Amino acid sequence: MHTSLRRRQTLAGFGALTAWAIAARAGAASLGPPVAGVDYLPLPKLAPVEAPADKIEVVDFFRYDCPHCNAFEPSFLQWMRSAPADVHIRRVPVAFEPSQAGVQLLYYALQSLDLLETLHAKVFQSIHGDHQTLQTLDQILSWGRSQGVDSSALKQALTSFSVASSARKAQLLMDTYKVAGVPALGVAGRFYTDGQLAGTNEKALLVASFLVGQVRRGR
Repeated sequence: MHTSLRRRQTLAGFGALTAWAIAARAGAASLGPPVAGVDYLPLPKLAPVEAPADKIEVVDFFRYDCPHCNAFEPSFLQWMRSAPADVHIRRVPVAFEPSQAGVQLLYYALQSLDLLETLHAKVFQSIHGDHQTLQTLDQILSWGRSQGVDSSALKQALTSFSVASSARKAQLLMDTYKVAGVPALGVAGRFYTDGQLAGTNEKALLVASFLVGQVRRGR
């Protein structure tokens, strides 16, 4: 391995551990690095990953209509933007009950229409800031029109085979990671953490950084 690359990787791992230690000294976490079975869970079987072989996948499990996910979004975005170059972020909307399926499909529909970058944050804002209900097809299409999205194109995407297939894959991945609630994070198809395990959702990001370092060093 090139010396400068090895040094950058070492520093990245050191940075994650240092952040954890700082939080620990502030009383925000137990002393020492995160502990398997306490702060995170190793998966009993590997989950599928979509990241290239030279990347470490971090999965963000979320729901648009989840108030905790809405509150977590700024912290996750900040973490995502500062993640090392070898980290691949995969965002996975989930549904625990039928009433949540509409916004799960909306995520993949916006993705298929290349509108995710411009409208992702607006879905959160519409639900939690403007108190709109986005459950039924009509409600979602009406919301789309308010955002300047062509209704026929959005309806076609929402009801397409590809979007339905993406939602099924999301549910299967959620089951493999044994997601207990959201927001939650999966790392490299091998580890799972969430706010309940780590203590808070922000601490879960520290755990994810630690696990990324563990995966990197284990290659």
